[in-house]
Amino acid sequence: MKLLSINVGLPREIEWKGKLVRTSIFKAPVPGRVRVAQLNLEGDQQSDLSVHGGVDKAVYAYPSEHYPFWRRELPGMDLPWGVFGENLTTEGLLEETLHIGDRLRVGSSEFLVTQPRMPCFKLGIRFGRPDIVKRFLQSGRSGFYFAVLQEGEVAAGDSIELLKQDEHGVTVADVVNLYRNDANNQDTLRRVSELPSLPNNWREYFRKRLWNPDD
Repeated sequence: MKLLSINVGLPREIEWKGKLVRTSIFKAPVPGRVRVAQLNLEGDQQSDLSVHGGVDKAVYAYPSEHYPFWRRELPGMDLPWGVFGENLTTEGLLEETLHIGDRLRVGSSEFLVTQPRMPCFKLGIRFGRPDIVKRFLQSGRSGFYFAVLQEGEVAAGDSIELLKQDEHGVTVADVVNLYRNDANNQDTLRRVSELPSLPNNWREYFRKRLWNPDD
């Protein structure tokens, strides 16, 4: 498992549908070692902290393995590392095998896997096409957010080490699938709604979909 690219970006204002929108989704790769702080990477800043950033969404990672799929889906479009707004483009981490609560070491930093990424309209701004938001969600290729457990530095080429696998066994893909179309899977809904490493807003969302939440 390896870190292929570190991508950062600062807020900018973009005209979208006749309005000015402040967004940080435009990320570009940077060389050298990059400082990892509790809330973001050096040179990176989230625009709307009501839905982006914070302790549970400090760093966003996206698997390089998904890029060939999107190149087929979006022929002729330039797709450099970071185009999905990710801070870290990774190799060897996938939603189906990475668990909520897993602990990872990259460089001298340690991360906790907290949740999948749910796309907002700003992804449509980045791609210049609103339909990408629905297509992104339907693809199941969500990527994943990290909390920073230990500040440090990372660089492209660093290995990614799994320090501890969460004992609850709920993958990022499990959460995405529940959100998309699996409300009848009450057993998984209950497990996810009680998952300690999943942020409260996610747990509450799934708890409301339980038929008997107080059992």
